[in-house]
Amino acid sequence: MSTVRLLIANETGLHARPAALFAQTAQQFQATLLLRHSGRRVDAKNVLNILGLNVCQGAEVTLEAEGPDAEAAVQALQELVTANFEVTRFEAKEGENE
Repeated sequence: MSTVRLLIANETGLHARPAALFAQTAQQFQATLLLRHSGRRVDAKNVLNILGLNVCQGAEVTLEAEGPDAEAAVQALQELVTANFEVTRFEAKEGENE
């Protein structure tokens, strides 16, 4: 199992768009991904579960990953959080064509 702590610096925390991006990114992997905050653990692939954590700016969450692509999942989600949930124009255009 891979575990990493993530600091949520986004001004809206993990609400609406950031939560959706987090879940969409998590869904790309086979690994079981759990997000922990304030004593609760939820499925990181489910946007409603993420929203239910009420993660605000400056909060720390813990991501747990287990499975064949756990390391890649952790890396991708770390990069998303580090980039403050910014999606490049290329990524946005690529997603529009799907």
